[in-house]
Amino acid sequence: MSRTARKPVSAPRLTAQGQATKNRIVRAAADLMAERGAARTTVEDVLETAGVSASQLYHYFGDKGGLVRAVVAFQAEAAFERQQPFLDHLDSFDALKAWRDQRVSLQIENGCAGGCELGALASELVESSPEARAYLAAAFTRWQEPIRSGLHRMRERGEMRAEADPDRLSAALLAALQGGVLLTQIHRDPEHLAAALDAVLDHIRSFAA
Repeated sequence: MSRTARKPVSAPRLTAQGQATKNRIVRAAADLMAERGAARTTVEDVLETAGVSASQLYHYFGDKGGLVRAVVAFQAEAAFERQQPFLDHLDSFDALKAWRDQRVSLQIENGCAGGCELGALASELVESSPEARAYLAAAFTRWQEPIRSGLHRMRERGEMRAEADPDRLSAALLAALQGGVLLTQIHRDPEHLAAALDAVLDHIRSFAA
């Protein structure tokens, strides 16, 4: 990539048209990075796909690194939206099972292809970009929080024994989701995700009061 990166300016107050342009750039970049990976997606690719000028892209994002961070935020928000209304109400064993079923059903609907866009970005960027890693860590922490909060509420209501650790259990459930999605994508078999989630959910149920 031969273009010289420009320093980002202080965040301007965007007009409706400006916000629409910024959103179009992020969506184009997100689609390209999901298909090709972040490293193989050039600024020129994004400019052509989004139908914008280089000055517009640099004005909103500063450089490719800023654009990548915006894509991480975009994919995180999309992941959370796809899990609603389940994600905000994970405070019962039935709710956890319903969330599990939704996650498995989504893989079946997609033919077990595509994987997790946020997880794919993480595997590519976590060692090559400290700034991107920080954004990814924040995104996964945000993802874990509703799981952790739901388990805390269950323990506070006496539905789980006091020795249950919502922090560790929520981390295990999110790890099972990510690993299960990856194996499901590799084998084109949703049973890998189902088995991973079921194993952790069975462990969580073992703390039932």
